Amino acid sequence: MPRPFTIMRKKIDPRRSTVLYDDPVGEKMFLSDWKICGGEWKVEGEWITGRNPGNCPGMIVSRFDYPGDVMVEFDARTVPPCTHDIDFMWNGSWDERNNRRGLAYVAGLEGWWEGKAGIEKSPEYKLNAGTALFDFQPGRVYRILGGSVGGHCFLVVDGKLILEATDPDPIDSDRNAKVGFEAYCSHIQIRNIRIMRIAWEPFEMTYSPEFR
Repeated sequence: MPRPFTIMRKKIDPRRSTVLYDDPVGEKMFLSDWKICGGEWKVEGEWITGRNPGNCPGMIVSRFDYPGDVMVEFDARTVPPCTHDIDFMWNGSWDERNNRRGLAYVAGLEGWWEGKAGIEKSPEYKLNAGTALFDFQPGRVYRILGGSVGGHCFLVVDGKLILEATDPDPIDSDRNAKVGFEAYCSHIQIRNIRIMRIAWEPFEMTYSPEFR
């Protein structure tokens, strides 16, 4: 379980967070818990494998709802020769009429066409935050954690905060409560999925003068 970490003015404690989902990967689990909404997905041993050659979200979406301030934790890697795009969503929805992702927070590694770690809000994508400073290595297994508190989104990789972004118009997570994983013109594997309701507390941040 990850150690507590801070984002701006908030302390997140995974150890006190309520586990909502923690099912081991298997054929029965996959069929009962996840819906394929795009791309090719299957279980291979301990991994769920997603393959999608299209420039679009090839997704699996949770059949059950996980409302509120939640975070998603999982292991993931790209499958060589694929080098990019391990993506996931929370506080999300799927637009059945248009067969595309609806309102959701989306985060990912080595995406956005230029190898960025990022966070965005679909379907309008007016909220975007990204950094090209994360040193992504294709094929390496990463432990990824992402979620939000009242629209304050964060992305943590191998215990280190990579990025945070604040949405001035937070998603109504009671109406949009799906979790999902996405291969965007990529070939990826995920395992050890855990969904948690976030335990957090306000955290005062101040500077102490370094000079006099």
